[in-house]
Formats: sequence, C-alpha cells, structure tokens
Amino acid sequence: MFERFTRGARVAVVDAQAHAREARAPQIGPEHLLLALRGRAGDSYLAERVPDVPELSAEFDRIRRNAGIGPTDAEALAGLGIDVDRVVEAVERVHGENALGRPRRPWRKGHLPFDRDAKRTMERTLTEAVSLGHRTLREEHILLALLGMGGNVADVLAAHDVTYAGVRQMLMSGGKS
Repeated sequence: MFERFTRGARVAVVDAQAHAREARAPQIGPEHLLLALRGRAGDSYLAERVPDVPELSAEFDRIRRNAGIGPTDAEALAGLGIDVDRVVEAVERVHGENALGRPRRPWRKGHLPFDRDAKRTMERTLTEAVSLGHRTLREEHILLALLGMGGNVADVLAAHDVTYAGVRQMLMSGGKS
C-alpha cells in the first residue's frame, strides 16, 4: 500500500514518527499523524483552521495528562457536573504531576511502531482514496481517515471546524487540504 502514497504523504508518515519521538511516546498514534500533517500544511485548508504544531501539540498533551479524556468527553462529563480539570488537579496534588497521564518513555533509537488506531487510520486512508476515485494516497486522504476514525483527534479537529463532511466535500469539488 505504501507505494501508492505520494511523496508528501510519505513524508507526513515519517514526520509522525518524529513527533512521537519528540513526545517520548512508545508508539506513533493518530495525534502524531495529525501533527505531521499540520506541520506540512503551509497555506492550506488545514493551516487556515487548525493552530500551529506547538499549540496543537499542547492540546494533545492536555488530553494525555487528563487520562485520555478529550474535549467531547470532558464536555459530556461537565454536563453531569464533573469538571475534568478540577479532578486532574486534585489527583495531581496527591499523587504528583501527570499522575493520570501515560508515562513518557525515555528517548528511544530505532523504529517506532504504529499503535492500533494509527494502523487503522493508515488502512482507512486507502479506503478514503478509493471511495473518491483517486489512484494515489495523498495527505488529504490521511486527514479524512483521521476524521472518519472519530476519537480525540477528530474531536480536536471538530473544535476548529474541520469535519469529515467538510474535507470530503472540498476534495470532491477538486480542492486540496
């Protein structure tokens, strides 16, 4: 499948590994794919709507610190009267900083594997390209796959008005992300 990726999409996948390594993550996750896409965005659809890499990375650090609770889940819990930030602060006062977050690993040489969700995203990238009648897999197809997978990455993008329907419509009308 990787041979069908355009040069830009290949570079984005390689850059995702660099973002994962910088975050000292044990594996490449969907958030690292998004950070790589945003880092390559230039003056595109994504750059117009989504904050730059440091700010976006901080959003994912906050989600990691909150035990993986993203914006949609936090909003749902707030509707039940639970303030996730206050809960995290209380836990960290007792157990130390980042007590609920995934521990950061020491820097590691060599290849970082994709986590389960990133693998599924890469598989879905092919599905998205085929459904649009495209023969090559581009960065836009990775973005569509990330949005179609749901979860924290899609929630963060939706908070910045980047949706599956919007990106798909743009691609169907001949635009590029």
